[in-house]
Amino acid sequence: MSDAQPPQQHPADTDWHRWAPIGQTLDASRVPRSGPTPSIAAFELLPLEQMLVPEKPRSGELDPSQCHHCRPSPYTIWQDDEWRVSGGMQGASGLPFIGAISPRRHVKLEDAPVEVLAGLGPVLQRVSEAAKAIPAVARCHFSRWNDGSAHLHLWAYARPAGMMQGRGAILPYWEQCMPAMPDDMMRRYLGIVAEALAAGGGEAFPYS
Repeated sequence: MSDAQPPQQHPADTDWHRWAPIGQTLDASRVPRSGPTPSIAAFELLPLEQMLVPEKPRSGELDPSQCHHCRPSPYTIWQDDEWRVSGGMQGASGLPFIGAISPRRHVKLEDAPVEVLAGLGPVLQRVSEAAKAIPAVARCHFSRWNDGSAHLHLWAYARPAGMMQGRGAILPYWEQCMPAMPDDMMRRYLGIVAEALAAGGGEAFPYS
């Protein structure tokens, strides 16, 4: 890995960035009324900060050996030759299941070979069905943020049955506010997901 210093950052300069209301606090009054079911009483954004480029490298972007998705992990609950599912990374959550899904090869969405991309749909289907094997779960949502790691990965969020306030993109925010469920419940639910995945191939691992 090179010891060269990262390039100095400077304000981004495009038509959009010159238009953006940098430094202003934007009106967020519509947010509590948005979504399929209201769940926010009030919402306030911080002032819009100056946007600097070039952006700092993500984990594993300059040196793939530093990619945590590529390393053996005690949080792996299931894997096969191409894919890995992890859970319990932050300890017990308030949702029945949160999982990270990533290919075992160090690839980004932009450069993933077609055989990896072709396997993405089936593995998402399997994770969705495995999460719904937990008695408390009605739906499984997926998200891809693409800002923390230069390795293709998605997040799975299990929405509890009957939790209409958790419908849609608000569910990760509920997860941050819910109290943590008991550790033994989390382990049991991770085991349900792992075994359901392994029933279709691959290997389940006990959460350690």
